[in-house]
Amino acid sequence: MPVADRQTTNDSRQTSKTNPFNGMIPVLRKEAIHISRDPSALFFTIVLPMIQLLMIGFAINTNIRDIPTSVYDAAKTQESRRLLDRFVNSDDFKIVSYVDSEDDLNREIIAGRARVGVKIPPDYSRRLLAGQTASYLVLVDGSDSSVAGEALNVSNAIALRESLERSLSVTSVRQTLPIEARPKVLFNPDSKSANFLIPGMIAVLMQMMTVLMTAITIVRERERGTLDQLYMTPVKPLGLMMGKIVPYAVVAYVEVLILLFFMRWAFGVPIRGSILLLMLLVAPFILTMLGFGLLVSTKAQTYQEATQMAFGTMMPSIFLSGYIFPIDTMPVQFQVISSFIPTTYLIQIFRGVILRGAELQDLWRQGLILSAMSIVMIVIAALRFRKKAG
Repeated sequence: MPVADRQTTNDSRQTSKTNPFNGMIPVLRKEAIHISRDPSALFFTIVLPMIQLLMIGFAINTNIRDIPTSVYDAAKTQESRRLLDRFVNSDDFKIVSYVDSEDDLNREIIAGRARVGVKIPPDYSRRLLAGQTASYLVLVDGSDSSVAGEALNVSNAIALRESLERSLSVTSVRQTLPIEARPKVLFNPDSKSANFLIPGMIAVLMQMMTVLMTAITIVRERERGTLDQLYMTPVKPLGLMMGKIVPYAVVAYVEVLILLFFMRWAFGVPIRGSILLLMLLVAPFILTMLGFGLLVSTKAQTYQEATQMAFGTMMPSIFLSGYIFPIDTMPVQFQVISSFIPTTYLIQIFRGVILRGAELQDLWRQGLILSAMSIVMIVIAALRFRKKAG
């Protein structure tokens, strides 16, 4: 080799040793190819955060509007109808039912069908016309502190505005306001945030725990090769599903009892309803989420992918299930989405039984929906496993 060429080779070697970015281009090319061949990683890294941002940006509305309201109008006069028109025109209340007794009014709130109950007494108009103070009762569901605060403020403002207009319309001077609102906060009169947040938090934790338990366990079995051995056995897909689900369902039940114990004795949240009813209604939710975990495991190939897919469902469950923000304030399309989230119904069950003392007649619909979801989810997971085994 000529001396000049040898010198050039030595210079290039010396340069490669001193260049800190030497070899970057081949490695960069290799990683770009690796990323392009892993569409699930791209989805969870780029697409999923965009979807969640758009979802939260359009769905979350901290302005409380259209609070479901039930009315017991015992007066049924022109004056009582005028007062109710004030509630409707405020845009803060949405009258969803009219009842014929105070017991029915309480039942609407306990069942969760109404957040506010308005009772107008039979002597409302008579007291107004006699120049006396007429009062009406406003029952507020205190299990949701944000809704309760808005309902109290607006109901008092409605009474004040109606009183001022009536006072200005007469020539005589009154010493007292003609109309008075008497609010009463039910279930959580002290507006403790723990009473509102912790029952919902238990529902969210149950979702995360049940999905991760089954998804990660099945993926680990696939990595170890033991799942392929199960495929070779004469076990039917549905039998395989139930055999996988039942032990984890027992673990989930134990976890629910532990969380309820800490909720009651560590945070002082009272349990007003039946624990047996709560355990009965929790069962279809556990089966639904365990079935979903099995469904995740049929798609995920690695531990990291299963974890990503499981946590990808957490954001919608937190923000669209009514855990933090009321579903009634969301746009209609997001209310539809929330109806397909199992955690939505479990949160309603927990808050209904724990805070309001709701009974089966109040929560049968949520239990029925979760039962249907559990059947559908387990059947789909079984079919996916059957396809994998084939």
